Amino acid sequence: MGTLIRNDSLTVESITTTIRRYVRYTLGRELHQLDRHDLFTAAALALRETLIDRMQETEERYQAASAKRLYYLSMEFLIGRSLGNNLINMGLIDPFETALRGLGADIEDVREGEFDAALGNGGLGRLAACFLDSLATLDMPGFGYGINYEYGLFKQLIRDGYQVEKPDHWMSEGSPWQIKRDDEACLIPLFGHLAENDGKQEWVGWNVVIGCPYDMPVVGYGGRTVNWLRLYSARSSQEFDIDIFNSGDYLKAVAQKVRSEKISKVLYPSDSVDQGKRLRLMQEYFFVACAVRDILKRFLATPRDLEKLPDQVALQLNDTHPALAVAELMRVLIDDHGFSHDRASDVTRRTLAYTNHTLLPEALEKWPVSLMEKVVPRHLSIIRDVNDGFLETVRAKWPDDEAKANHMSIIGEGDEGDVRMAHLAIVGTHSVNGVAELHSELIKTDLVPDFYALYPERFSNKTNGITQRRWLLKSNPELAELVTATIGGDWITNLDALRGLETHAEDAGFQEEFTRIKSANKSILARHIKNTTGIEVDHGAIFDVLAKRLHEYKRQLLDVLQIIHEYHEILDGYRPVRPKTYIFAGKAAPGYWEAKQIIKLVTSVSAVVNDHEIAGKYLKVVFIPDYRVSLAEKMFPAADISEQISTAGMEASGTGNMKFALNGAMTIGTLDGANIEIREEVGEENIYIFGLTAAEIEALRNSESYDPGAIAAENPDIERVMNTLRDGTFAPEEPGRFQWIYDKLMSRDDRYFHLADLRSYCDT
Repeated sequence: MGTLIRNDSLTVESITTTIRRYVRYTLGRELHQLDRHDLFTAAALALRETLIDRMQETEERYQAASAKRLYYLSMEFLIGRSLGNNLINMGLIDPFETALRGLGADIEDVREGEFDAALGNGGLGRLAACFLDSLATLDMPGFGYGINYEYGLFKQLIRDGYQVEKPDHWMSEGSPWQIKRDDEACLIPLFGHLAENDGKQEWVGWNVVIGCPYDMPVVGYGGRTVNWLRLYSARSSQEFDIDIFNSGDYLKAVAQKVRSEKISKVLYPSDSVDQGKRLRLMQEYFFVACAVRDILKRFLATPRDLEKLPDQVALQLNDTHPALAVAELMRVLIDDHGFSHDRASDVTRRTLAYTNHTLLPEALEKWPVSLMEKVVPRHLSIIRDVNDGFLETVRAKWPDDEAKANHMSIIGEGDEGDVRMAHLAIVGTHSVNGVAELHSELIKTDLVPDFYALYPERFSNKTNGITQRRWLLKSNPELAELVTATIGGDWITNLDALRGLETHAEDAGFQEEFTRIKSANKSILARHIKNTTGIEVDHGAIFDVLAKRLHEYKRQLLDVLQIIHEYHEILDGYRPVRPKTYIFAGKAAPGYWEAKQIIKLVTSVSAVVNDHEIAGKYLKVVFIPDYRVSLAEKMFPAADISEQISTAGMEASGTGNMKFALNGAMTIGTLDGANIEIREEVGEENIYIFGLTAAEIEALRNSESYDPGAIAAENPDIERVMNTLRDGTFAPEEPGRFQWIYDKLMSRDDRYFHLADLRSYCDT
């Protein structure tokens, strides 16, 4: 594991020759005609040759060992850019850099020519990408399955302070990393209805969508193991109706093609309308159906008994999005392989495991029964059978509690009940894990306590993690070099080795070099801020960073309230010893009005504070648009302070907190998610904790005693902050613009308890 494999056949000369060949015969150009994206493409294709060879060698090794395989099913894989990461893991940075220099190109400029792979949104997708990197580094047969989104989530612009969404054309020129596998495409049935045949239900009258797979190499550090991430694009089985076209109706001629292929167009279509809900359900079914077919095809490539599937295959469901894999695997076993319901259920349960990522009830997916009946009628039938058997178990344990059976049922009550996907995932798998100690405990005590009482052996904790190769070795090369020079390179594959730095923490030379590197990284981010926002920031200021998707529970609002308080203090005569720059980044879901308005508040506060004659000297506020992996790689190394301020008990884990800490930022946070484990690792003296605990929040909620109006009345500073939200201070042209925030935060119904923690936060 982690030992670099020699690549003696790849000399600077051979790399140069290969790049030149791709420039001429694939791109059809000459070197002087290339832009940096062209150069990236040629370099990536040259590297891909070696990756494909190593992929084949890896597969042969797995087959020879009859290795059990792990398949990770996720709606998101937030990969970011791959060229730099792949070169580092293959140990080929130096020869490629020399080869490109000989061709008149700078490797950093070439790396900037790569578009971020828009295959995810936030922590869920980045976790999936980190897992795949770690599995390959550990030489383990772990592979990913997802959707090959053509446009991803969206490209975020900021206009007049508001978020504007534009398509992210990341694949407009194709991706050199993707290997198209037309010969392994699969047919996926959709819609139709059920019919009785010899006492059995048959799914008939369905339409077909083709799932076309594209493989992306996943390189483990050292280059010995190259696994893959398989992404499916949806293709129509009816490409074009020439008769309709000849009659003059072009739109009708391509209608089926358009309907089918929209499945893989965008990540998370809005589910606020019925069409969006249907499309999202189709997406979730499409990719798990493709994955299950492919996995079983691989398993049965050598004659084997499907009863032994759990001995050779493990499927991990990353949140509830892939939960239909329970019904799909059972359907294939029953309908295609003649299994009884009970046998199929047993094999499925022993094969599948489920990771829960949220404590927010509204984030636990539910699908209307009527919608599932239209889109996947056979799966709904199987889920009903699973539910019937499950409710028998529930009633046997709690015979006099029908209310409990209704509460735990996979299918909700009423004529228009919902299929509760988290319940299906718990019932249909053998393992349910949370992603941080507190989160896992709250799953058992608050989220699904009845399921824990029924299946205590299924529940466990697996705290999330990150790959240090992406988030230190690649993102912060100077700091990585300092660490390696100080304690050696074992940390690259064994993060516990970083404990060796503890004996150097007080070393003046180490501190001086660390400070120099931090300053250089801040200069890089400052240039990016200037280029993207027009705002000049002093790299000598304290960089206080909050970078994550916009959501009320993550409490970007709390950070803004504290900034307003600090602004008032400066107006009152306080002069900070060092200036501070507050840096925000993150995307709001297109249909999440409140989150988008919070972005507007940040930019409005920025406009007032930055331009103030006095306050602007000590305080800056910036919102960097289009948060993505490549931007995160600039932000984490530059941060002095990491803001992790979610309402206690609401953040499952978080991984940004780990990435900031890995790069030397001090954490300000609540006792929530993985902040708790970070405190255990770094010590209470090296993290700044504020606010109510999860237990205190729950007690406040249950007692209905939370009174933000009283808090403001008793704290003049807080009252002044709140009043600026409605007096036009930050919206002089529209004084009532932020009245809704005032009303919401001053209400007892503020479920995120902003004012309960504001005083403690300001004092931290």
